[in-house]
Amino acid sequence: MSNLIGKAAPQFTLFDTDKNPVSLSELKGKNVVVLFFPLAFTGVCTTELCNIRDNIGIYNATNATVLGISVDSLFSLGKFKEEQKLNFQLLSDFNKTTAKAFDVLYETFPAFEMQGVSKRAAFVIDKEGVVQYEEVCATPGDLPNFEAIQTTLNTLN
Repeated sequence: MSNLIGKAAPQFTLFDTDKNPVSLSELKGKNVVVLFFPLAFTGVCTTELCNIRDNIGIYNATNATVLGISVDSLFSLGKFKEEQKLNFQLLSDFNKTTAKAFDVLYETFPAFEMQGVSKRAAFVIDKEGVVQYEEVCATPGDLPNFEAIQTTLNTLN
């Protein structure tokens, strides 16, 4: 189980749906919300990310960059982003290195016995790159506590 609060966030560089590399280190000076989600096109993941989409103004108002990360390919994520009209970046952790670094990778996903799927998790990283909020959902059907994420962001500004 991850326990990163108060520690420097693990660094990563992943590709977005436009095939551009995105590095956490390049976002220093901004608050960052990192949302790991198991799989694109699934019900709970769609609900989670559409909640962020519909409330993006709240995150923008706190100088926060939202990054959705899954083990799906950037091509699958691109289609998912387009269909759901998501207004923030989705990053492909196809090689699972970032989920491992954050310690949010299922050994065996509860549904369909798939191996190497990320848990649903949320992290708030401050402008200096330190984790200020961490939530790893108990089951893939749980949603992160959006109010707690927003409260944490409000305390950082």
